[in-house]
Amino acid sequence: MLRVRYSTRFRVAVTAFAASAVALGAMSVWFVLQAQDRLENAATQIAYARAQAIVQLLDTGARPADLALLVRDSIFEVTDRSGHRVASCPALRGASLGGYDADVTLPPYAIDRADPASVGCAPELGGFDEALTAHVIHEVSGDSKYDVYAGVPIDPAGQAAVDSVRTVLTFGVPAVALLIGVIAWLAVRRSLRPVEAIRGEVAEIGAHDLSRRVPAPRSGDEIARLAGTMNAMLARLDEAVTRQGRFTSDASHELRTPLASLRTQLEVLLAHPDRLDWRHACENALLDVTRLQDLVADLVLLGKLDHAGPDRLEPVLLPEAAEAVAAGRAELVVSGAPVVRGHRARLERLVRNLVDNAERHAASRVVVEVSAVDGRAVLTVTDDGPGIPEADRERVFDRFVRLDDARARDDGGSGLGLAIVADIARAHGGTAVAEAGSRFVVTLPELKTS
Repeated sequence: MLRVRYSTRFRVAVTAFAASAVALGAMSVWFVLQAQDRLENAATQIAYARAQAIVQLLDTGARPADLALLVRDSIFEVTDRSGHRVASCPALRGASLGGYDADVTLPPYAIDRADPASVGCAPELGGFDEALTAHVIHEVSGDSKYDVYAGVPIDPAGQAAVDSVRTVLTFGVPAVALLIGVIAWLAVRRSLRPVEAIRGEVAEIGAHDLSRRVPAPRSGDEIARLAGTMNAMLARLDEAVTRQGRFTSDASHELRTPLASLRTQLEVLLAHPDRLDWRHACENALLDVTRLQDLVADLVLLGKLDHAGPDRLEPVLLPEAAEAVAAGRAELVVSGAPVVRGHRARLERLVRNLVDNAERHAASRVVVEVSAVDGRAVLTVTDDGPGIPEADRERVFDRFVRLDDARARDDGGSGLGLAIVADIARAHGGTAVAEAGSRFVVTLPELKTS
């Protein structure tokens, strides 16, 4: 089944047209009906008063033949119980009076000056060339001998005005509704113009051109906020892609070094098997393999932390995790027993990386402190080494960062240890910072236990 797709501005324009047509049409019908009802009510009230006047004359003994002279400015007819006309206004003689309290069409009528009944009957009409609509009221005399019909024409001028308004609204309402639809179409097209510009810009942005940004209108409305959100998203994507590219390049470089060393050693062994100590060469190769294994394990862990899903976390007593790592390697100072919700193995890895880093730079002493402060679990690792320059305290948590570039790689590690610390802390809802001296502080949310 073929599905027709319409643009947003078309759907909005059609909706505006339909809604305005329904609303204006309903209001117009109500207005015309109210005006028509007022005209008819006015004629009904006058006709009722005149019918009552004729009945009162008959009840006081007036003869039907004299009613034409007694009742002035009225259209009426009086019949006996057998239906014979005993008195009437000539204007009503050609009308059908079968209904009660109904609208009756009066045929064209001209006043006959020679007929006293004609002259005395409704002289205000002055005759009429076209049929008129009159509202006729039926009453019965007090002795039930006569049926009295009294009619009043609906105001011709008022009826003409109502008919004119009805005609104008019949053609005007669709025209106004169409105009509203066109205005809505133009307004939506103008409002969506920045959206089209944003769409076109996004369509041209590729994976290698994330530095571009979508145009942001200065209107301050929802579209401007959408553009701001998309630019913020593009900035995050640009940063992520740049970081990923740098990470890939650094990882490739780190992997290339031990691989090149391992290949060189194997090639030399194969080329000169009688000149080298095979055992010593295999030990060196094993060191390179171990370095590769550790580096790959760190990269895998970082990848898991970057794409971490909802892990199965459990309450972990932070002093126990710290003691499992620091025992025999550092002084442990515990103040309180903070419990955090987390992954025990990764929390131990966090402590291990901090202790490894401290041992690498300490002169003689490494201290691990665990405490609870204001509902937060605080882990501090301090050494008596030279400390970290203030300008490098944030950069030290970046991946593959070595502050001492001249240091041998065998001594300095891969540069991923503190990056793993920061990512593990972040994955547990905490932070990791470097403070003055050789002091690293990890803060984690404490689990409230009842």
